[in-house]
Amino acid sequence: MNRDRVRVAGPDAEAFLQGQLSQDVTTISVGESKLSFLLQPQGKVDALLTVHRLAGDEFLLETDEGWGEVVVTRLNRFKLRTKADIELIDPVEDGDDEASRIAAGRPRMGAEVDERTIPAELGQSIIERAVSFTKGCYTGQELVARIDSRGGHAPRQLRRIRLAAGAPIGAVVEVDGKNVGTLTSVAGTAALGLVGRAVEPPASAASKWDGGHTTGEIEALTSA
Repeated sequence: MNRDRVRVAGPDAEAFLQGQLSQDVTTISVGESKLSFLLQPQGKVDALLTVHRLAGDEFLLETDEGWGEVVVTRLNRFKLRTKADIELIDPVEDGDDEASRIAAGRPRMGAEVDERTIPAELGQSIIERAVSFTKGCYTGQELVARIDSRGGHAPRQLRRIRLAAGAPIGAVVEVDGKNVGTLTSVAGTAALGLVGRAVEPPASAASKWDGGHTTGEIEALTSA
């Protein structure tokens, strides 16, 4: 799979990104990288990024294929009087496959994450790596801070689901006959899905779709 890349460079690059990203950009040294969210003002996700610092005033923002233009457009909306260039550059192949991604529990833009997603739905492991609760203000901070102060009780949670047999993306996940979520990514009998917070893993489940069904087990994500 390819990864889109956005270069942000200029004398104001660090200060600008510090006000736009959930990560504390000032803690990223040259040659290092950290995970971050780029959020809407309402706190929902525009993109999940890996932030690389190439030089003191040069950064590379890496995101899932097809979402680079979203990042460029979103950043340019808030670029008023900022001395920094923002440009989409050539994508890079990440060398990962879908089975490995699902096994690691890594959410993907367009699958587990879209413009309706709030960060807390993706689990504490992602939050701990992508969000700073000690930095200054940034766009979308209020919702993230509010949910964190309430114990991260998002309405849905990203879960790994072990299936007895293959199922299609979008298949319903049921527990005790109740619809509790959907499958968002599938590779063989391994899947990811967004499941209602009332379901406490591990939990036996069924997955149903037009013309088929299978059983499975809902698991908590321990890594991402």
